[in-house]
Amino acid sequence: MKTKQWYEALFENYAKTYEKESFTQGTIGECDFIEQELNFDKSLRILDVGCGTGRHSIELTERGYSVTGVDLSESQLALAREKAAKKNLTINFQKHDARDLPFNKEFNAAIMLCEGGFPLMETDEMNFEILKGVTKSLKDKSKFIFTTLNGLFPLYHSVEKFCAATSIGDNATYRSNTFDFMTFRDHNITEIVDDSGNKKTLECNERYYVPSEITWLLKSLGYKKIDIFGAKLGAFSRNDKLTTEDFEMLVIAEK
Repeated sequence: MKTKQWYEALFENYAKTYEKESFTQGTIGECDFIEQELNFDKSLRILDVGCGTGRHSIELTERGYSVTGVDLSESQLALAREKAAKKNLTINFQKHDARDLPFNKEFNAAIMLCEGGFPLMETDEMNFEILKGVTKSLKDKSKFIFTTLNGLFPLYHSVEKFCAATSIGDNATYRSNTFDFMTFRDHNITEIVDDSGNKKTLECNERYYVPSEITWLLKSLGYKKIDIFGAKLGAFSRNDKLTTEDFEMLVIAEK
């Protein structure tokens, strides 16, 4: 039997607890920004990659948009469907691996927020497959909005100290972080308590990207305009120039 990757094991039974973590609390402000970027055009079809418990999918659907949410975790999707049903919303939530999306030029916009798959994969090639799959899913003249880990941050700061300071009161804890300057991967031990109260200890590694890498990857996929900003939780803005203080970057790419 295939060994589960850390991100598969993490999200197996972690939906309700995940929703309480500090980094999932910015949904309203993030959707305000997405709406602005889409010029409030409610005829657009949106793909939400790594939709998790459906935070953005549900909020955007309530605002009148047509959203398809995809995720690898059945437990995350189950909660997303349950929440949508409670609000009498019809949202197409589908289980897919972000590296192997089945869509072809079906959407006018894609979002991939809070590390929705990218950049959690084991290899750079797998991460690139996610960008390729999203691009294939988009029609011409579309917009792709996503956040990813800012590779400039660990050059100046301890990732472990940052996680400890920002996740006070959270269920997840991170320790033994080691940042590899050759691969730009942060290896750490993540401990969580899942929805059933079981403690899980996982060996994780995440890829941090520098802006020039992201720009080059997206240019190679045919994006004409690529803008990168600092990503502030719940307060995305084109006014926030990316700095070494930003843990995440906000990427807006146009085909």
